[in-house]
Amino acid sequence: MDNLPSQTAETTYNPPDVVEEPSTDPAVVAPSIEPAASQSNWKGALREIAETIILTLVIFLLIRTVVQNFRVEGMSMEPNFHDGQFLLINKLAYKLGDLERGDVIVFRYPRDPSRDFIKRVIGLPGETVEIINGQVYINGELLGIDYHTNEAGYNSGAVTLGPDDIFVLGDNRPNSSDSHSWGTLPRDLIIGRVVLSYWPPDEWGLIKHGPPDAG
Repeated sequence: MDNLPSQTAETTYNPPDVVEEPSTDPAVVAPSIEPAASQSNWKGALREIAETIILTLVIFLLIRTVVQNFRVEGMSMEPNFHDGQFLLINKLAYKLGDLERGDVIVFRYPRDPSRDFIKRVIGLPGETVEIINGQVYINGELLGIDYHTNEAGYNSGAVTLGPDDIFVLGDNRPNSSDSHSWGTLPRDLIIGRVVLSYWPPDEWGLIKHGPPDAG
């Protein structure tokens, strides 16, 4: 009878090493911990890549709504712009400001909107434009502005521009398809205003509009 208390104590004893000590066997630890951590790292990396791609696309689209690059093809804007020259245009220029005479613009060709042209604005809405022996007259007065153009000797009958029409000419007047041959340009076909030349390197710089001495 004296041994009963000690037997009861033995039956309620729980060895601490059975409950508290984790297994250090790699065969047990690796399947339950390492794959989960590896999977989490992959998910994090993929999420970062996706976020970077999305951010890049958003920035690209935002930039494309403001600026766009174009390559000059042909000789119609010689001697001021050359074949193969790369330009940047401001697509918001005429949403935030007005057209001005002398502006160099890129627009969709009225007879084939899939083609883009570059020309200089000569006549503004409401004006009457006429060309006599290559000389441009605005509202009956000679346009005495030198844009450093190659002059021509052709005639173009007087045309009065509508509220949404402009008259454009190439700087290489004898060799340019422009308003003197196909008519006025609807304003809604304008893509933007040329602002910068970035290639070739010796042509790099901001584009000056208007007379040569204007900013």
